[in-house]
Amino acid sequence: MTSSPALTTAELATITAFAGLPDETLAWLLAHGEQREFAADETIAEAGSTADFLMAVLHGGIQFYALQGSQRTPVFRAETGQVSGVLPYSRLREIKNQGVAAGDTQLYLLHRDLFPALEHVSPDLTQRLVAIMNDRSRDQVRGQERDDKLRALGKLSAGLAHELNNPAAAIARAAHALAERAATQPHLLSQLLELSPNPASLCAFAALAAPIPPADPPAPRRSPLEQSEREDELADWLTEQGVADGYRLAPGLLEMGLTEKTLASAAEVLPLAARPVAFAWLESQQTTLQLIREVQEAGSRISKLVADVKTYSHMDRDSGFELLDVTAGLDSTLNMLGFQLRQKNVHLVRDYAPDVPQVRGQVSSLNQVWTNLLDNAIDALPEHGGEIKLSVRREADFVRVFLIDNGAGIPPAVLPHIFEPFYTTKQAGAGSGLGLDIAQRIIRQHDGRLEVSSQPGRTEFCTWLPVAMPLA
Repeated sequence: MTSSPALTTAELATITAFAGLPDETLAWLLAHGEQREFAADETIAEAGSTADFLMAVLHGGIQFYALQGSQRTPVFRAETGQVSGVLPYSRLREIKNQGVAAGDTQLYLLHRDLFPALEHVSPDLTQRLVAIMNDRSRDQVRGQERDDKLRALGKLSAGLAHELNNPAAAIARAAHALAERAATQPHLLSQLLELSPNPASLCAFAALAAPIPPADPPAPRRSPLEQSEREDELADWLTEQGVADGYRLAPGLLEMGLTEKTLASAAEVLPLAARPVAFAWLESQQTTLQLIREVQEAGSRISKLVADVKTYSHMDRDSGFELLDVTAGLDSTLNMLGFQLRQKNVHLVRDYAPDVPQVRGQVSSLNQVWTNLLDNAIDALPEHGGEIKLSVRREADFVRVFLIDNGAGIPPAVLPHIFEPFYTTKQAGAGSGLGLDIAQRIIRQHDGRLEVSSQPGRTEFCTWLPVAMPLA
């Protein structure tokens, strides 16, 4: 930083916010401010330092960087003729980003302690600066909202990729196994025909391959020990029938509900030499059917995930207010966050009252609220033993949505600031401090309110949404 010749009112008037001001106002600014010069790449403002000055760029520019560890990310730039730093009525107390001179830079500085006097000298300039501050705040909020949405989208995309990977992998495995089974079927069939030339015998045995309809009520499942014992018994019986690999065939035949008695009755119509091939063909048929069921179930899972994405993102409707089922939005959001919930072993409790009335709102906006609240709750939970409870109730003319977690709780010093914009207790880069502010504003846009109470082991967010009234 270096000193330079004194400014003139003409030079000061090149600042857009100062243009057209009376000479006496410019003279006051010259008398009470100061001029400073910085070399290219010289630090003008350190991140974390006190925000004391209005900074007007007479020449050059200020490039602001967000610091995350050893990384430096460009955030915004104040060009020649623009003002930056602290402005009248701003609550900015600390500079959040590092400011560096973009080339040789000349600044005009005015200390914030002089803002009351400035308002008395020039209410017009004060209004201009407040307007600049409001525009800057709106741009910053929009940028942070966009960043928060992208960050949430990234987390949801990662979770969705894991969710889709399981059924997709199951389909790939089943397809590979089906290809192997299909390759062996012609050989088994030709052997069976060769060893059992009687068509009537083959038809009687083939009837065993027909799928057995499920029992109503379904039969109780065997324990793993019982299942293992039954497989051993059937494998021993198959070995007695001349089947060399009875232990390989037994699980699939049992899955069809076939027992030694049933198989013996059907096998009586076949020559003894044909029975090992017949049992192998029968097990192959069962395994093929089971693999087809696995493909169908995995495909249904993928279809369900796609439906959840459509419900969550509101991609198949317009963005207006409409009648909504709150519990459907909560469930679709939970499905989208399923990987995160499982990753932390979260015990999830749904407590939805029956016949909860509809509300009038925007699906995508309310889902953004549920995402923010659930994401914060998941982050607050321990690795094991965490629980989230979702409760939905009607109270008078409101639907109340409670989200309760058993995390460490919000410290009493933090709780009064929890809905303030840019207030965050997370590490740098982990959050913008806008999630709860955005959630609060969305709920207010729906004529509702968002409340919080917290103590160690129990944090409760309660959302009030008005019950949808019939349109006149």
